Amino acid sequence: MNMRPYLSAALALTFLFIAVPRALPQDNSEPDRLERQFGELVEVLSGKRVGMLTNPSGVDSQFRHLSRRLIEHPDVELAAFFAPEHGIYGDLQAGDLDEDMTDPHTGLPVYSLYGPRRAPTEEQLADLDTVLFDMQNIGARFYTRQWIMTWTMEACAEHGTEFVLFDRPSPVGLRHVEGAPIPFDAGIIGRKWPDEPFGVPVRHGLTAGELAVLVNEEWMDPQVDLTVVKVPGLTRSMTFEETGYPWVIPSPNIPTIDSAFAFPGMCIIEGANVSEGRGTTRPFELIGAPWIDGHELTNHLNAKELPGVRFRPAWFRPTFAAHEGELCGGFQLHVTDREAFEPVRTGFVVLRALAELYPEDLVLRSYVSRLMGVENLHERILEEDAETLIAEWQEDLAAFKEIRERHLLYGD
Repeated sequence: MNMRPYLSAALALTFLFIAVPRALPQDNSEPDRLERQFGELVEVLSGKRVGMLTNPSGVDSQFRHLSRRLIEHPDVELAAFFAPEHGIYGDLQAGDLDEDMTDPHTGLPVYSLYGPRRAPTEEQLADLDTVLFDMQNIGARFYTRQWIMTWTMEACAEHGTEFVLFDRPSPVGLRHVEGAPIPFDAGIIGRKWPDEPFGVPVRHGLTAGELAVLVNEEWMDPQVDLTVVKVPGLTRSMTFEETGYPWVIPSPNIPTIDSAFAFPGMCIIEGANVSEGRGTTRPFELIGAPWIDGHELTNHLNAKELPGVRFRPAWFRPTFAAHEGELCGGFQLHVTDREAFEPVRTGFVVLRALAELYPEDLVLRSYVSRLMGVENLHERILEEDAETLIAEWQEDLAAFKEIRERHLLYGD
């Protein structure tokens, strides 16, 4: 196996093994709910040889990575790592492929699951009792980690390996479900199992653990031996901040909870010749292009009076990705009421506004349709209004909500 260059070694040290001596505020009813959850995890893993699918977000309340604690625990043998998109250290940009390597600090193998290989091989699982999944999920269907999770679950089911999931709260909440249940298989940005009418919607309102249970019980055959180590005391009405769980950026372009809220809607811009804010400090909140008039666009959008959001004229120069180094006019999206905000509807309204105001400049790719789970959306939104499109998937969304209800691990 190849050794990653010095930068990755430094990132390994930074993200995986440094204990930060600052505790987050804790919920009074649960003095340290994450520590209690870790204790339950150790009970499940005791006496087992474990491979861990993780990234830098898998930390405890002191920002110490759980892998370090498992390595030091006498009853658990951590034997390998599996890496999702952006790599085990979170140092790779979107779409960059990783390679298998040896972690320089533990000597353990790191197997990449982003690229040609999307699940552990039989050889990689041969001497493992369990695969442990622990990383922060975002709650949006096109977030790739959750589908790497399902392919890994299928591999474990095939080879008789246990799958354990250390659950974490969703930064975008668990009460709201939005968007089209995807009617086709989009792979790493949204799976649909054969013979099923649809998959999950854009904002599915599930923790990673709940999604794993739903997929396992509804769509997988054979099913995997699945254990979800639940978040103690979590309710569907809790905000991420109320849980007391730490926030560590789960991928390079979702640095804050604000960007996580914008992501389910504004990711639609990835399919257009418009910057979605990559290469700025506010990805998915800053939207623009050299041919956009920020004042014109924000006046148009604010007149729509979308719930829980305001648009402010903004100009920026992305340091990479779309329109790198060019001055872009556009807006910064400000969520004023998280409970009222509807990111998917907002994304459709924004894209339709661009089509109305800049028909000669806007170019849409079929990726728009794949992202949002709507056939030919990249063509239809040039002529059809957002509300007409949104109305079409409501019957499927109601059917998904009935399925979802059967697999919820947390109550109100």
